[in-house]
Amino acid sequence: MAKLRPATRRCTRTGCTSPAVLTLTYIYSDSTVVLGPLATYAEPHSYDLCSEHGAKLTAPRGWELIRLSSEEIEPGPSDDDLLAIAEAVRSVISNAAEPHQPTIGRRGHLRALPSD
Repeated sequence: MAKLRPATRRCTRTGCTSPAVLTLTYIYSDSTVVLGPLATYAEPHSYDLCSEHGAKLTAPRGWELIRLSSEEIEPGPSDDDLLAIAEAVRSVISNAAEPHQPTIGRRGHLRALPSD
């Protein structure tokens, strides 16, 4: 039986068949373009680029272009991410009903289940 290889993501530029090595994301509220290492997962509002197209990339007039190298990115969630998650969990727990009521507190995709 043949071994299945994961599909290589390609550059999203029309006509380019080179493998993607960078991910481009727009932050519209800040008029910022961020170009960094290839994201773990392809997302609908980001664009994967090869090294050639990434090197030639320019931002629209009036926008800032931020280029992140793989050394600048720390693996895992940042301290701010962890604090935001902890605060969301605290707010769900503090809004929970009486302990004898078996309800589920919910905030976005986080859930706090009451202990027995």
